[in-house]
Amino acid sequence: MTDWRAVGIGFLVGIVAGLVAFVIPVIGHVGAGLIAGIAAGYVACSEGPGGLLRGAWHGMLAGAIGGILLALLFALFGAAIGGLAGGPVGSLLGGGGVLVVGVVLAFVFALDSAIGGLLGALFA
Repeated sequence: MTDWRAVGIGFLVGIVAGLVAFVIPVIGHVGAGLIAGIAAGYVACSEGPGGLLRGAWHGMLAGAIGGILLALLFALFGAAIGGLAGGPVGSLLGGGGVLVVGVVLAFVFALDSAIGGLLGALFA
């Protein structure tokens, strides 16, 4: 069963680490996803029974939810800019294109968060 508290903690840690990644580029956004996964996997495995797969599952959920929410925000921004530049067609193409690319990137970030969840389960 999914521990949504662990996913929420991992999501919040990912947001904070992602903001820090802009200030300290050495960490990078891949490192932010890894840190979020570690937090989610650690919390999930320290509070209940489970193993490495439980940690990976919770880490993946934390990374995927964060990536999808960011993709939706950037898609809205792309739709607004596209609407200013090209009217309704520009808005549709701008927002839709950004959304597709963002969802693909969300899956990529979910993978490194799942690896972080494995590590978090090992630490628990």
